[in-house]
Amino acid sequence: MPIVFNIDLMMVKRKMSSNELARRIGINAGSLSVLKTGKARAVKMSTLEALCRALQCQPGDILEFVEGPQSSDVLEET
Repeated sequence: MPIVFNIDLMMVKRKMSSNELARRIGINAGSLSVLKTGKARAVKMSTLEALCRALQCQPGDILEFVEGPQSSDVLEET
């Protein structure tokens, strides 16, 4: 997937554990793990906002576009 979450990098910069971040943003550790590993197919804007608040960052600090194969869910233009 061409969109990558850099949550781990921000957690290291903020010296925050996964359990602490999950608690602060109000999701369970398993859901946070799905985001961190890039297995999430979608993210709620409220979750993104909570991540930015807890990590004191901007969305662009944790989201990155990486060239690669397109998601199979996206229709190619003809």
